[in-house]
Amino acid sequence: MTKMTQKHSKSSKITPFLSIFASFLTILAIFTLIGCSKSGASEKDQMMAYAKSNNITYTEDPSGILYQIITPGTGAKPSLSNTITVTYVGQLMNGNQFDAGTITYPLSSLITGWQKGLPLIGVGGEIKLLIPSTLGYGSAGAGSSIPGNAPLYFDVKLSAVK
Repeated sequence: MTKMTQKHSKSSKITPFLSIFASFLTILAIFTLIGCSKSGASEKDQMMAYAKSNNITYTEDPSGILYQIITPGTGAKPSLSNTITVTYVGQLMNGNQFDAGTITYPLSSLITGWQKGLPLIGVGGEIKLLIPSTLGYGSAGAGSSIPGNAPLYFDVKLSAVK
């Protein structure tokens, strides 16, 4: 066999392998995209089902938050530079309450869903927020009571903005 035919023989063995490998990567990418889109849609479906079963007439924010303003409030609306005082209840989509209380924190230090939702009301206002996991605690969750990738429900009353 000449050197030229040896070279051609090796490359002809590699070419089918590369073709199969490229096909595998393409299929893997497609399944990854399908998986990602289904989990996002499923989360929104959970949020809409929760809203329906709890008689929440919601508006959808471009961020993905679903909200219902119960009382708009008459006082100042918070911005990220404000410290807020709120009374709230937090639940998972299965109805399990994971937290409740009255807190005072800078709005900028709270979850993104609150940062986007609370400026929609003023002091004295109340809002119901359905927050996708990406604007809540993400894939990490929070402690043992909020699993990763969990959409959240909050009923929040804004009592002070400083």
